[in-house]
Amino acid sequence: MSRLHVVSGKGGTGKTTVAAALALALAAEGKRALLVEVEGRQGIAQLFETEALPYEERKIAVAPGGGEVYALAIDAERALLDYLHMFYKLGSAGRALKKLGAIDFATTIAPGLRDVLLTGKACEAVRRKDRAGRFVYDHVVMDAPPTGRITRFLNVNDEVAGLARIGPIHNQAQAVMRVLKSPQTAVHLVTLLEEMPVQETVDGVAELRAAGLPVGGVVINMVRPEVLDEAAVEEAANGRRDAVAAALAEALARTSSGGGSRAGATGALVGPLLDEAREHTGRLALERLGRSRLAELSLPTSELRLLGDGVDLAGLYRMARALREQDIVRRDAGERERAARRTTTSHDGTPRDVTPHDVTSHDVTSRTAEEGAQ
Repeated sequence: MSRLHVVSGKGGTGKTTVAAALALALAAEGKRALLVEVEGRQGIAQLFETEALPYEERKIAVAPGGGEVYALAIDAERALLDYLHMFYKLGSAGRALKKLGAIDFATTIAPGLRDVLLTGKACEAVRRKDRAGRFVYDHVVMDAPPTGRITRFLNVNDEVAGLARIGPIHNQAQAVMRVLKSPQTAVHLVTLLEEMPVQETVDGVAELRAAGLPVGGVVINMVRPEVLDEAAVEEAANGRRDAVAAALAEALARTSSGGGSRAGATGALVGPLLDEAREHTGRLALERLGRSRLAELSLPTSELRLLGDGVDLAGLYRMARALREQDIVRRDAGERERAARRTTTSHDGTPRDVTPHDVTSHDVTSRTAEEGAQ
């Protein structure tokens, strides 16, 4: 079962919005999810209508069924200070380096190190357990960089290879890659039914697969409704303007209370309406071609309808509900249920320990109750 969900997509496809909706969907029914931002844009805070996120995990939403969504804006400089303190015990010395500008210098001249720190913080949250040995978060969702650089961002081992072949930095990179290339991780790509986003998604999937990174699914965002039926689309596509115009004019003449003169005046609208119908028909053809290309990827695909009034908090919850009903979340839940069924008793009748991937809703509910009692 995937526990780290990396969400990427071409700029303008709404990947941050989809990441937030996915976190809400995965946190439903008593789960706990952490939503991570790595680009410093504070997009998560804007979506959830809250103040700017600090460098600490903060509860920002309650999911349907009592789940919780926490958020974290990872800062590379602060992550490096944590790293120096963890591995080298440089508490005050690390803060002194920051004042001298050394931390900013290190993360700027070594982009591979920066990526190790950002992905490493997310992977640490995936592995983290409480005192009872249970995972603190059932799911971690990362709002990752765009598709064009997602493979390089995640494949940090290649970047760090020339920086350090041994030592803590090398070990940290290896630990990160063990999580990122395991079944615990799924990289989801957000796209639109437009030529460039679809092409970038196809290329991104190929790059991720070539790098050995696990691809989860495709989310087609901002899907517009088909307002014409098949017959109307066929008429407009074949250019039968005269027949369509005559039918519309006749219909207007029958329904206009002002008689034929009003119908004639209203008939002037027929041309522009037919132009819009033809444009709509062309867009549908491109969208069908895009769907066909995406289907060739053989990946779970979910669709999210375009929200005409923009995405507010209520819209975010509607998107989360739609994702719960579709392949990405439903498939993950099915894997969790199968894992739970594989949990049996040993030959002496005592329960066998579950694996890290067998976290069930009962475990999370019990953990929440225990924490509430503390």
